[in-house]
Amino acid sequence: MIESATRLTLFTLYQLTVALGIVMLPIAVLARRVGVTLPVRRAIDATERAYEQKTKN
Repeated sequence: MIESATRLTLFTLYQLTVALGIVMLPIAVLARRVGVTLPVRRAIDATERAYEQKTKN
């Protein structure tokens, strides 16, 4: 029960992170023009790795 709840939470977090990245795309493009890089890709990669690690078990 705890395993499935943890897996569901990680999946939900991953999906929310991807959605946030899509929503922030225009802001990221403008920030990139100014010379600032937003760490959205790193957040998506980190949640994806956590979810994949949990689902392998």
